[in-house]
Amino acid sequence: MSKRDYYEVLGVSRDASEKDVKKAYKRLAMKFHPDRTKGDKAMEEQFKEVKEAYEVLNDAQKKAAYDQYGHAGVNQQGGHGGQGDFGDIFGDVFGDIFGGGGGRGRQQRAARGSDLRYNMELTLEEAVRGVSKTIRIPSQCHCEVCNGSGAKSGSKATTCSTCHGQGQVQMRQGFFAVNQACPTCHGKGKIIKDPCRKCHGEGRYERSKDLKVTIPAGVDTGDRIRLTGEGEAGDMGAPSGDLYVQVSVRQHAIFERDGSNLYCEVPISFTHAGIGGEIEVPTLDGRVKLKVPAETQTGRMFRLRGKGVKSVRGGATGDLLCKVTLETPVKLNAEQKDLLQQFEASLNNASAKKHKPKSEGFFDGVKSFFDDLTK
Repeated sequence: MSKRDYYEVLGVSRDASEKDVKKAYKRLAMKFHPDRTKGDKAMEEQFKEVKEAYEVLNDAQKKAAYDQYGHAGVNQQGGHGGQGDFGDIFGDVFGDIFGGGGGRGRQQRAARGSDLRYNMELTLEEAVRGVSKTIRIPSQCHCEVCNGSGAKSGSKATTCSTCHGQGQVQMRQGFFAVNQACPTCHGKGKIIKDPCRKCHGEGRYERSKDLKVTIPAGVDTGDRIRLTGEGEAGDMGAPSGDLYVQVSVRQHAIFERDGSNLYCEVPISFTHAGIGGEIEVPTLDGRVKLKVPAETQTGRMFRLRGKGVKSVRGGATGDLLCKVTLETPVKLNAEQKDLLQQFEASLNNASAKKHKPKSEGFFDGVKSFFDDLTK
């Protein structure tokens, strides 16, 4: 439907957080919702456009496809949005405000099933390369005996005579009218006189199910994967909710991730730092050689291009940044200590500044500082 940029539709930046996207969506949805605009077709179209944009930007996979390929990428995933019934998304949000639609004479619909959340912890390697995992989810599932109707085989639910299928009754007090859930059918709009023996008229029952979840390569902590229809079963045969798999990446012993880049600290010996040479550094694909130039100072950063992470949202593969740290020798014997003292003495001559420019420069600065204090 919409050809406008989805970020423009919601009025958010491309790096907006999930919270900001949801906040913008709720504000605009309240403004353009059909129950408020009373048949204004232009407002209704804007509402659909807002809904479509939110359905894409609030879904990690669809958002990644949209960021990389635009509208074409979303359409390929079937995520064009805007075709569902308004109540599917806004029933819970607007039910208390607009009375669940009872004032407009709509028949009460069975409630969509609740969404579920599953927290999945991954290793850095699994997050970078992608992985498939089987998870077990306890949830409310549709009863296969009565097909979710709640009625015994060969019978069916009848329309509630109190609310005439609306699920609500209107209570008047003076000028005020308040819609309340029907006390007879408890808001369902139907009465089951002969309930199913397996689900006892509920149309669903609790059981655990195993699901295979495919985690795409490049996910990071905070990413969320939606499995449509794998949440709890809806009431009386209504559609099931969705399952959201929330990703968190376990801390790694060597690497630290920041977006598409990886960071690690590599200890080097005094000798390598002074005269240079090649050292081996770890990457997620194995060890590689890193050339360390002579006179390398501790804390220097080396960049290995393309050895980072390719984000699930697309773009170029990140880099591996290696910070070298000078490792001080420990547990020296007498001979080694004597050699170091001889080496230190060879540096402490008239040309010491040439060998230790940082140290000499620092102490010259300290001396100048204290000289100024005594003036």
